[in-house]
This record gives sequence, structure tokens and C-alpha cells, in this order.
Amino acid sequence: MSYATEIPASLAAIRARIAEACIRANRAPEAVTLVAVSKTHPQEAVIAALAAGQTVFGENRVQEAQAKFPGLRAAHSALRLHIIGGLQTNKARDAVAVADVIESIDRPKLAAAIAAAMAKEGRRPDCLVQVNTGDEAQKSGIPRAEADAFIRAARDEYGLPVTGLMCIPPAEGDPRPHFALLRDMAARHGLAVLSMGMSGDFEAAIAEGATHVRIGTAIFGHRPAPA
Repeated sequence: MSYATEIPASLAAIRARIAEACIRANRAPEAVTLVAVSKTHPQEAVIAALAAGQTVFGENRVQEAQAKFPGLRAAHSALRLHIIGGLQTNKARDAVAVADVIESIDRPKLAAAIAAAMAKEGRRPDCLVQVNTGDEAQKSGIPRAEADAFIRAARDEYGLPVTGLMCIPPAEGDPRPHFALLRDMAARHGLAVLSMGMSGDFEAAIAEGATHVRIGTAIFGHRPAPA
């Protein structure tokens, strides 16, 4: 893949689709932030995206984020990094040190670890609570029945700067009821950020109120095969 030519073209196409989806939903295109998910792709891919004007990126693994992004911040002051993958508590301090947003707060033990890490690091990245809208056993996220109480605890008991919610709907079926559920839950708690929608369903997410869409494959191509 020629990152320097293909990634700018892919970004332009995705931005156009985001704008069109916003217009159909009677929303301003600038109301939706594109999070370019660069997981498993090399730093060269991130550099190509930065050159094309993309400033917000998402990574699943803290170790990969640490390898790619700290060296780029000096030259790109607008760069913002989201940790979007499931987090182990022993990675909490590393996540707080490297991220601007942590999207995967999903259990009390992790909330406590993130709060402690913020105190130690002197940084307070924004936090999103990840909700398992499909109550799928194999997925991260707080179960739906526990979500309201956990959102309150994350803010009031653990003191996290919770700004919104995140979800990954089931792969099969219509994602829109899941997006609507997350939207309504965020409204109950006065939360402005809705991170929902990926390469295959982001237009539906925008129609249901997404403020952030996480897109990887449609920008960077399929993940490189493991060595």
C-alpha cells in the first residue's frame, strides 16, 4: 500500500460520506469527529494521515500507542489519541500517560485504577464508559442493566472526567437500536459525547446522533497479516 497516496484519498472519501450522512440527518458535518483507527498499522500510515489533515486517532493497545505517538506530538500539537480497546488494570497508568481520551471504561476495578493513575500522572484524559449494548459475553463493556449505576459511580465515586459513552453493536442485525439505546442513555446522564459507528455502520450511527465515529479499515485498509 502506498500510504502517501492512498490514505489521503481514503480520508477524503470518508469525510465526504460523513458530511453527506450529517446532511441527511439535518446535522452540521462539523458535529461529527472522525477517529482514524490506526491499530496494527505502522507509524508511516499515521504520518500520511497527519499530512492529509487528520488529527484524531484511535488505538486498541496501549503498547502500540506508546510506540507510535509520543514522538509525533512535538510536530503535531493538535494530535489527539483515543485508547479504544479493552484495558487491563495494570495498563491504566500507561493509558493515562499516553491518551487524550480513554473510551473503554467498563468496570469498577478499572475505574478505580484509572482514577489512581490520574492522581499519580497529574493528567486527566477524558473518559467514556463503554456499554455492552448487546450484552454479548465475548465483548467488553458494562452490561446494560448495570450501566446507569456505573456511569454515576464513575463520575461521583471515582471522580473520573466522564464526557460520554461508547459502544460496539453486535456484528449481526440492525445496529440502529443499539445506537439509539446509547443516545438515550447519554441524554439521561447529560453526556455530550457518543462514540459509535465504525467502517461498516458509521452512517447509521450518525443518523442516531454519533459525535465520534471510529473508522479504520476504510481509511488504512485491512490489517497487515501477523508476521
